[in-house]
Amino acid sequence: MNKILVSACFLGDRVRYNGIVKTLEDKLLLQWQQQGRLISICPEVISGLPVPRPPAEINQTTKQVMTIDSVDVTEQFNEGAQKALLLCQRHNISFALLKESSPSCGSSSLYDGTFSQQKIKGEGVTTQLLRKNNIEVYSEVTIELLAKRINSSDQTS
Repeated sequence: MNKILVSACFLGDRVRYNGIVKTLEDKLLLQWQQQGRLISICPEVISGLPVPRPPAEINQTTKQVMTIDSVDVTEQFNEGAQKALLLCQRHNISFALLKESSPSCGSSSLYDGTFSQQKIKGEGVTTQLLRKNNIEVYSEVTIELLAKRINSSDQTS
């Protein structure tokens, strides 16, 4: 049975930058949890960033991850991405369900780096690393596509 790396915030863990719990209420996620498929992570917290913490976005010119207070947290984001990859390798994970628009986890969009609430096409630091290592990354927006991939993968393994 395929395991899924999942953003800890989806499971109700208090890991989001603002400390607010935002559980993903989805029947597929609940089903996968009951099946024991989920391996939970917050790349930002596992790298040592606190909760709450200042919001961070990827500067589109420098590609550095900067907080709203102009603190460079690129190193922590890279460390969290590495730890997520190691977790995938340790558990033979090929699929991830990560939080859209996050500077770590965004899979198709993120904030533009100006802290103006504007979104652009792009990938978070963790998503980029996972995809470079052949791990398919999905979000709450594409969870149905993930379900189809898992079903077809389960049938072939």
